[in-house]
Amino acid sequence: MNRRNRIQLALGMLLILLGIGFFADRQFPEIHEVFARFTVWPANLVGIGALVLVIGLFMGVPGMAVPATIIAGIGGIFLYQKRIDDYASWSYLWTLIPGLVGIGSGLAGLLGENRFFNLKRGLRLIVISGVLFLVFATWFGGLEIFGYIFPAILITLIGVWLIIRTFRVKKKTEPEDNNPV
Repeated sequence: MNRRNRIQLALGMLLILLGIGFFADRQFPEIHEVFARFTVWPANLVGIGALVLVIGLFMGVPGMAVPATIIAGIGGIFLYQKRIDDYASWSYLWTLIPGLVGIGSGLAGLLGENRFFNLKRGLRLIVISGVLFLVFATWFGGLEIFGYIFPAILITLIGVWLIIRTFRVKKKTEPEDNNPV
């Protein structure tokens, strides 16, 4: 079975399990009472993310780690906001989502799917997410330990780094044209 068919099979199984679970939850009060403490919003998103990961591993599709970490991570963010009653923190917590993609990509690489590429991409996304989080959290008051000037300094340093990197990158030479016109 090729990769695309395995992914479709895994997603199909996940949707069937969720559908059966939702049906059973609504039709049988006993089942609803048992699972009510496990299906509290937003903790259920963390569980769904774990289920997506397990199904992906079972089906031999390590790439399912990416949506699994996104779902579980967003559930974790919402759970944090609910516990401390700080919904305004979304103004900077959304910057963690690229890092969640990076964690999922790195996990997929560790599980054997295009190892070097996924680990490199995952690390890059985690760093980008970390920088965005520092800038936005400082800007919107979530991290006051750095002061209000920190985002300006960080953005300036990133700009300098990008300019230096542009001149340091070796350009690929184009092949010579041996066919005279």
